[in-house]
Amino acid sequence: MIQRPKTLRHAFTLVELLVTISIIALLLAILLPNLSSAREQARSAVCASNIRQLAIANTAYAIDNGDHLVPGARNFLANLHRWHGTRSAVNEPFEPDQGPLVRYLTADGRIRDCPTFRNRIESAATAFELGNGGYGYNNAFLGRQLKQVTDTLYTVATDRSGVSLTRVRTPAATLMFADSAFTSGQLIEYSFAEPRFHPEYPARTDPSIHFRHRERANIAWADGHVDRKRYTFSHRSGLYLGDPARHRVGWFGQSDDNRMFDLD
Repeated sequence: MIQRPKTLRHAFTLVELLVTISIIALLLAILLPNLSSAREQARSAVCASNIRQLAIANTAYAIDNGDHLVPGARNFLANLHRWHGTRSAVNEPFEPDQGPLVRYLTADGRIRDCPTFRNRIESAATAFELGNGGYGYNNAFLGRQLKQVTDTLYTVATDRSGVSLTRVRTPAATLMFADSAFTSGQLIEYSFAEPRFHPEYPARTDPSIHFRHRERANIAWADGHVDRKRYTFSHRSGLYLGDPARHRVGWFGQSDDNRMFDLD
């Protein structure tokens, strides 16, 4: 009986196995950052769509309310109303389904959350801004009506109504909404996009524009267009715990003034 020769079986040597693992690791090192970047680009695009909806809703609100934009904090001292919701007591969170922009948003009237912002704290001490989606409104100049005293100083005429659109001289260069957050011991939600200087007195504000999309923030302007701006500057007054710069909370642009916020 003739015996057939045995088939030789080749196995990986240890060196070949290590080379294969090294190649796979190299490919992962190349591909993973690209995948992470693509995911963040997708999240930023969703965020841009969300913030554009807010700008469009605010313009629609103005059409129905004598050309006046939504108030950012109506009757501010009572502290029961925000552009993104209302509440019945100051120790409660704002209810977003009762906000003045609800009827102008999508079918369910909900402000969409920025998918990149993950620092939502739901404890009683910090949850009062819950429901703004991670976006801040230019309340300083658009969410109330000011009376100009000098070139840079103002007094508040009323906070029960936002400014008239007719007073916004350069809508394409006036910030309406921005990615926002606030540093107060930890990063928390905050519903206003603060200018560089207080309109009512000559002091710098604590920043609240949050550059969370790879050091960029989505900005919705008063004419309805949206773009992304790069982080350039921050400030820490010392009144609050934490460092805004560490969280990339600050401002964009090179001009150290309020020109991106005010009505001129």
